[in-house]
Amino acid sequence: MEWWGWMILGALLLGSELTFLDAAFYLVFLGIAAAITGFVLLSGVNLEAWVQWLIFGSLSLVTMLAFRGRLYDKLRNRGADYQGGPVGEFIRLEAPLAAGASCRQEYRGSTWTVINRSPSDIAGDTEARILEVSGINLII
Repeated sequence: MEWWGWMILGALLLGSELTFLDAAFYLVFLGIAAAITGFVLLSGVNLEAWVQWLIFGSLSLVTMLAFRGRLYDKLRNRGADYQGGPVGEFIRLEAPLAAGASCRQEYRGSTWTVINRSPSDIAGDTEARILEVSGINLII
């Protein structure tokens, strides 16, 4: 195959993965291998067809085994270990807060409604653990 044939094949594989299919990045690495094979032929190296296919297959396997798993995990598992809010952090209460009562408190640059769900009162100027976030309410 000519170098431009490999480039077209690479572009079609990359384009189909990124546009139409969700093939878990397999076609991306096939497209990259086809493009690299095209670049090898473009550099002036004259190879038999079976050698070209051997290069393409080898590059496909090597790139998939070496990079696909890590790339797929990084792009698909975004936020898997991300804590979605201030749950578990501490807030310093400026004023005393009775059991079951609520107050307005500034936290992280915004004003929140802090609700004391514990059975006991919380003294002023103490820290309390945030147990839950419900809308704009911090439950302590």
